[in-house]
Amino acid sequence: GQLPALTLAYIGDVVYELYVRCHLIEKGLAKVQDLHKGAVLLVQAKTQAAMAHAIESQLSEAELSAMRRGRNAKGHPAPKGASVTLYRQATGVEALVGYWYLQQNQERLDWFFNQLWQMEGALQHGSEVN
Repeated sequence: GQLPALTLAYIGDVVYELYVRCHLIEKGLAKVQDLHKGAVLLVQAKTQAAMAHAIESQLSEAELSAMRRGRNAKGHPAPKGASVTLYRQATGVEALVGYWYLQQNQERLDWFFNQLWQMEGALQHGSEVN
């Protein structure tokens, strides 16, 4: 049977965070405050929502379904001050990452995070991602 969308997002959140942290360390960031700053940029809901838009057209039906289920899941209020829409889109992305992780689909995870690293370049050079 299908796992609940928020269960996928629960795992996906950790997988996403782990990939980001490993990536920052591989880039040579060593100080915890630098790592934290770099991570916040990539983990924030705004970036995750931008990723959702960037990859949506390249997802299979099953992948879209995992993302949609995460986005529409009930029972997770957005953090104070966060846009509900952005937060829901971010949850959708986390559900998708969780889906790939539990399917042991390394190829799609690598593909996804490579797209994220490309977006990171744009984010660091101050261009708005929309």
